[in-house]
Amino acid sequence: MAIIVTGASGLLGTALVAALRAGGREVVRLVRRPPQGDGEAFWDPAEQVVDLAALDGSEAVVHLAGASIAGRRWTPAYRRELVESRTRGTRVLVDALRELSRPPEVLLSASGMDFYGDTGDRLIDEGQGKGRGFLADLCEAWEAEARRAGEAGIRTVQARTSLVLSRDGGALGRILPIFRMGLGAPLGTGRQYWSWISVDDWVGAALHVLRTPGIEGPVNFSAPQPVTNAEFTRTLGKALRRGTVPIPVPAFALAAGLGAFAREGLLVSHRLEPAKLTAGGYRFAHTRLDEALRAVL
Repeated sequence: MAIIVTGASGLLGTALVAALRAGGREVVRLVRRPPQGDGEAFWDPAEQVVDLAALDGSEAVVHLAGASIAGRRWTPAYRRELVESRTRGTRVLVDALRELSRPPEVLLSASGMDFYGDTGDRLIDEGQGKGRGFLADLCEAWEAEARRAGEAGIRTVQARTSLVLSRDGGALGRILPIFRMGLGAPLGTGRQYWSWISVDDWVGAALHVLRTPGIEGPVNFSAPQPVTNAEFTRTLGKALRRGTVPIPVPAFALAAGLGAFAREGLLVSHRLEPAKLTAGGYRFAHTRLDEALRAVL
């Protein structure tokens, strides 16, 4: 039986599809262009079109599609795109799953640690309620659409993903050139916590969730040792054997350059505990930031 993946061309989707196929699993990528070969099937959330035949009888669906949070400045139009690309896409996909005569056993749908808002220095597990802010509201609406799959008897998991460490993209990929020039610096106070996970552990956690029936609902995809932004900066500088700038980048400068994304994505504190993954028996490959960065870089 196939595993269906949306957002398969993104950072996480590419890594997950490669791991699944390396393990001998059949993967079908849902794409928004004419499919090329048996490993792809068509869908178009804007037109509410999904290839039901490709979904029927599948083993699992991993839903990762959505516009990039850090891709552009958050104009009113792009805010709408961020929301609609997640809620509409998830709604269309779940509606399709509910029509199937043979639905998949599990839906793993992306979400983010931004659900919790700014949590300060408190250690947060999956029982923490929703925080405040645009991203928290977005995650709540996104997860609500995914939960509807449960009405069709599909085990549903929402992956509240933290900062993914990969040199191939994501937030780390964007800041690596700055750090390689020795210009990396703490952001704002530097005291805000950054929860993180290596791309290998994200893939490992996803595979673990897919094959572990007892895991459902929101799951923190984060390593067990979050660090402050200042510690992240120092550790990344050491991993690259480059110095860092001791003077923090002021919050007002970040806000002026990056707008609301800086306020909600870079300057807030997320100190997550991967309680469900740990309780469910997942063993992290990388629990310390220095080890993870060495492996990634």
